[in-house]
Amino acid sequence: MDLISMVVLAFGLAMDAFAVSICTSITLTEIKFKQALKVAFFFGMFQAIMPLVGWLAGIGFRRLIGQIDHWIAVGLLGVIGGKMIVESFKIKKSQCEIRESDPLNLYLLLGLSIATSIDALAAGVSFGVLKLDILLVITIIGSITFVLSFLGTRIGKRLGCHFSSRVEMLGGIILIGIGIKILAEHLVNHI
Repeated sequence: MDLISMVVLAFGLAMDAFAVSICTSITLTEIKFKQALKVAFFFGMFQAIMPLVGWLAGIGFRRLIGQIDHWIAVGLLGVIGGKMIVESFKIKKSQCEIRESDPLNLYLLLGLSIATSIDALAAGVSFGVLKLDILLVITIIGSITFVLSFLGTRIGKRLGCHFSSRVEMLGGIILIGIGIKILAEHLVNHI
């Protein structure tokens, strides 16, 4: 996978966190710079850690599944992308309305960070199978997620929850596209 594909993949994986950061900022009466950094840090950190965990699992399977690794990658990314697209239709305005709980509470923020990075964990399995430079990949994913989450918290008040469902859908489409690209490259190289 080339650098451009890694960056596009990172954007796709970061869309969950971006959408949630938009909704997080909508639920607050105001979001300060320090609060936006806190949200971005948690989302970026978990989006970097989870693919590493998945990668460790993937390298264990590499020898066993070397002949079908491209099919596994396209399958995982297709399922993750499809799930994100389906979830984008389930986001309701009520999910973004002001809640009783504080979305900046440490436990709630940890829960949101884990929930938005489960897709990155699954994608990390394909990274191990595809023999990617994991340090480069997780740095790109974590950095892009940090920036998008920070921006999401800053612009969430203006854009509203309706926009977050479209962001989720875009992320799913990007992941499916990356999976198709991996499969196409493999098929072209083995003709």
